[in-house]
Amino acid sequence: MSEVSSRELLERLIGFATVSRDSNLELIAFIRHYLAELGVESELFYNPERTKANLFATIGPRDRGGVVLSGHTDVVPVDGQAWTVEPFRLTERDGRLYGRGTADMKGFIASVLAAVPVFLKRTLKLPVHLAFSYDEEVGCLGVRPMLAELEKRPHKPHLCLIGEPTELKPVLGHKGKLAMRCQVKGAACHSAYAPYGVNAIEYAARLIGRLGEIGAQLAQPEHHDQRFDPPFSTVQTGTIKGGRALNIVPAECEFDFEVRALPGFDAHEVADELQTYAEAELLPRMRSVQPDTGIRLQPLSAYPGLATSPDSEAARLLALLSGSTEFGTVAFGTEGGLFDQAGIPTVVCGPGSMDQGHKPDEFITLEQLTRCDAMLVRLAEYL
Repeated sequence: MSEVSSRELLERLIGFATVSRDSNLELIAFIRHYLAELGVESELFYNPERTKANLFATIGPRDRGGVVLSGHTDVVPVDGQAWTVEPFRLTERDGRLYGRGTADMKGFIASVLAAVPVFLKRTLKLPVHLAFSYDEEVGCLGVRPMLAELEKRPHKPHLCLIGEPTELKPVLGHKGKLAMRCQVKGAACHSAYAPYGVNAIEYAARLIGRLGEIGAQLAQPEHHDQRFDPPFSTVQTGTIKGGRALNIVPAECEFDFEVRALPGFDAHEVADELQTYAEAELLPRMRSVQPDTGIRLQPLSAYPGLATSPDSEAARLLALLSGSTEFGTVAFGTEGGLFDQAGIPTVVCGPGSMDQGHKPDEFITLEQLTRCDAMLVRLAEYL
């Protein structure tokens, strides 16, 4: 099989519309066939419905740890966005490659696949592991069963490189996230008799107000970590729905909120504080009017933050690969916290900019792709 460039591979990868709500199996089958043609075996870890899969492959010796190159195969939707190019077909203009997922993060996956022949030509002292996951964009869901399996194996990887777009700047940390849904059950009645009902929207508003107060507390200077932007944990309400008509006291309301937590802060403390407020202040008032009312908090998704030490082996390797010791952090989350939680020290460095991620006319520059190719050649030489 002749070698294929990262640009050619990216064109193939963009052609698979792997939006998180859909299957990624066609893309995974393409990668698996590509690796098999090069003599590299791979294994799949499916979701329960077997509509999606993670792929894991090893190049080099199998009796030792090595380095994981990790990327997610799913992309965010394009619905309602004003694209000027076809989102699932690669378009090249003025040194830019346009398409959904070019930056976030099929560009990195393309570079990794293009580097496979480079790794195969070397006599690697440590292996390279390829880990491509599903459903990262909806809460880092897919990588979990793959990590659970890796934890059982006798030779756990030494470290992991997550190729999220950082413009190839070395990153050692990001915030964690907790997403929650709050459901308020009130009691309906004619609006002319509003005091005899329990207005679910108004009680939801009190809960949202309390979240704002908690967020303001977290923003106080004593909680700051200047490595991050913003330098504190944040709380925000993203969606809300409730009510049926203006002249009916609403019996239902629900809203979704999220906590973006600094490493070391447990985001569940916010949910616990909200639950305590609900039980102590709101539920007694609601149930004095109608006993069959309630407030329910339901977790939607969560992943931990990442804070790798700049003195770690992982950081030293990242400095070697990126050519910089100016380690930074990013505001967005990655699967890195889960790898780190599994005992695999993790760093983040990949081509492209997250400024382009999730937007119409998403792109990556050819220059970034070429630099990523070179970084992976340096990794092969190191190993």
